[in-house]
Amino acid sequence: MRLGEVSLLTNQVIRMSDFYKVLLEVENSSNDAIHQTIIGQETMLTIYDDGSVKNNKNQNICIAFTVEDIEREYEKVKALGAKIKEEPAIRPWGTCNMSFYDPDGNVVYLREYLNK
Repeated sequence: MRLGEVSLLTNQVIRMSDFYKVLLEVENSSNDAIHQTIIGQETMLTIYDDGSVKNNKNQNICIAFTVEDIEREYEKVKALGAKIKEEPAIRPWGTCNMSFYDPDGNVVYLREYLNK
């Protein structure tokens, strides 16, 4: 069994999709306000409005991405206007991590492996 999809539920699909398109440097040519696939590889990232009202108090899940250059990504996240939770910091397990909140308040982690 493999994880097939992570879906961020939101009432603002276009706003969230536009944020993740810039963050992940992808273009999907979609302006669908109900469902968009952002990453369509083995594990997909989708943004979806299932019709229920969201409270945007997301505290039980986070999403993490591995990056090549954490400082470059940190500058991109700041330019997007995201609220920084934790600035880049070296961790004892061999990564440099940072975290921030996406437009709906989900926690997003970025990590760069230092010993590649």
